[in-house]
Amino acid sequence: MNSETPVALAPFSWPVIVVVLGFILLVILLFRWRNHQDAREAEGERRQGDGAPARPDRERLLSALDLDSLEVSDIMIHRTTMRGLDAGDPPEEVVRAVLESPYTRMPLWSGSVDNIVGVVHAKDLLRALAEPGIEPKNLDITKVAQKPWFVPDTTTLKEQLTAFLRRKEHFATVVDEYGEVQGLVTLQDILKVIVGDLSDEKDVDVQGVRREADGSLVVDGSVPIRDLNRAFGWNLPDEEATTIAGLVIHESKSIPKERQAFTFYGKRFIVMKRVKNRVTRLRIRPVEPEQPAA
Repeated sequence: MNSETPVALAPFSWPVIVVVLGFILLVILLFRWRNHQDAREAEGERRQGDGAPARPDRERLLSALDLDSLEVSDIMIHRTTMRGLDAGDPPEEVVRAVLESPYTRMPLWSGSVDNIVGVVHAKDLLRALAEPGIEPKNLDITKVAQKPWFVPDTTTLKEQLTAFLRRKEHFATVVDEYGEVQGLVTLQDILKVIVGDLSDEKDVDVQGVRREADGSLVVDGSVPIRDLNRAFGWNLPDEEATTIAGLVIHESKSIPKERQAFTFYGKRFIVMKRVKNRVTRLRIRPVEPEQPAA
């Protein structure tokens, strides 16, 4: 299994979904109460010109959350950091990768990441291995995989959340207008937009990022700037570069050597590892504020 294989989404438990949907239900009830209070005064406004009833409560809720202003491309897990499985790998390696992964679902591709042929759920894999005569070495992973779901990168979060709830699914593969895979979007990603991150604030859930004891971050050069901004509330620009290594190269106007350090946008960037012309690992720490002169 190639460690550079692109790939998957964070695990998401049903108890969390229940809590969040309970929150949404509470908001819906508040909407209904408000509508009931205003019904006699706003009857005409709640109906369209032909007398059709107002939109369903869920539609009003989603509109109030302004989910129409964002697209799945704004919050998706980028293809450079998603983790997946190669259908061409030996079956026992695929099984080991699934069982050792912290994710419950992983996309399955054949030939290239742009050819997603299925989605492997750890639960389905365990069920298949429990069948008589089935061992990891003779398992056909393509028969275990579920059918993939592709969505355009221009789909709004309102549309995608509605689709997730209707289909009772957790994630989808995001493609551009040419059908090329751009990344993955999950139900958890959208719920984070609505209610914020429900995970432990000390956790780092960005693939390729590790927090050190001194508070600094060790980051793979291929990590998208957008993922870091979203995870840590940063405002690093991503107009000229997509990855954090690209940003350092762009700002330094060079291909830095190991141990070189740069300061910009309130952060200190230290090159930890370089392979040929690629910056593969960086340490990032906030710049210490200057102490006022005595």
